[in-house]
Amino acid sequence: MLNLVKKTMLTGVGFALKTWDEVEKKAKIIVKKSKMSEKEGEKFLDDVRERYDEVQGKLEAKVAKMINKLLKKGNVATSDDIKSLKKEINELKKKIKGAGSEK
Repeated sequence: MLNLVKKTMLTGVGFALKTWDEVEKKAKIIVKKSKMSEKEGEKFLDDVRERYDEVQGKLEAKVAKMINKLLKKGNVATSDDIKSLKKEINELKKKIKGAGSEK
C-alpha cells in the first residue's frame, strides 16, 4: 500500500512538471489500455485536465512565493515596490509644485 502511495505521489509530481500535451498523451494511452468507453474516457480526460490545472496553479503559487522570498532576502526591489515608489514620487512632485505656486 505504501508503495502505491509513493508511486501515485511521484506520478503527480511528474505530471506537474510536464506540459498539458504530454499529460494528455499519457492519459489517452491509459484510456486506450484500460478499454474505457468513450464516455468514461472523456470523463477521465476531463478529470485529469481539472487536476492538472489545479496542480499547475499550486505549483505556480509556490514558485512565486519562493521567488518573492528570495528577492526579499537579496534585498531586490519588486515591481510592487517600484510602483509604490513611483506613486510616492508623483505625490511629492505634486506637493512641491503646489508649494512653489503659493509664493
